Amino acid sequence: MVRSNSLAVRLIRLANTLLFRRLDAIIVIGRDVPPLIEKYRGVVAEQLRFIPNWALIAIGYRKIDPASRFRAPDPSRFIVGLSGNLGFTHDPVTVYEAARLLREETGIHFILSGWGVGWNVLNELYARDRLDNVTILQPVPEDELIEFLSAADLWVIPYRRHIAGVSIPSRLYNILAVGRPVVVTSEGNSEGALVLGEEAIGWVVPPENPAELARAIREAASDRQATTDKGARAAGIAEKYREDVALARYRQVVSDVGAATRR
Repeated sequence: MVRSNSLAVRLIRLANTLLFRRLDAIIVIGRDVPPLIEKYRGVVAEQLRFIPNWALIAIGYRKIDPASRFRAPDPSRFIVGLSGNLGFTHDPVTVYEAARLLREETGIHFILSGWGVGWNVLNELYARDRLDNVTILQPVPEDELIEFLSAADLWVIPYRRHIAGVSIPSRLYNILAVGRPVVVTSEGNSEGALVLGEEAIGWVVPPENPAELARAIREAASDRQATTDKGARAAGIAEKYREDVALARYRQVVSDVGAATRR
């Protein structure tokens, strides 16, 4: 939103530099953050502690329910979902254009629900050119989130270019918690891409590339059993991203800093 050499950015970086120098520990929620933080003069790797966010719903694989209202009217279709807040770091246009590329493949359908500036873009696209393979829903209430996340076969988290270390896919952990694979559009060094690549529970495609996103979706839909297997593994991987695990690591950081300051 502002140039990297603007006065506003220089002032923010100066304030951050003064702040970081006074900290005993800096917690990062993505492994793509340290390269950005370490650019600040005086920051050393030993200050940085990685503690990821966690799933906010109960962890456990949920089978596809053909009776789910979110899969109606044809529960046999392969459902691709997009959910949550879409801010300035997200790229809803790529998802819509991928749907356009797949519009002749009637066995694949998109269900989109969320809020934020990105949804304004999606609604405008839909108003200008209604695709038969896209359904846009009102934001799903929190008490229906598990049902909604469980209804899709595959979820998409779309990012713009150059967001590694800037935007962390917190929604990823809820998707893993219900046992669904994910396609992330981002650079390969982003936290979301690292999780998917390490665990073989999804696809990573270049950002702002509808053709590559469509290819990944087509691949997932062409072998449903393999996609289901990825989802089952995802639910197991979600155990790493529990609240109690993260809070224990926060307590350890506080304990370590306290012990260091007493020496």
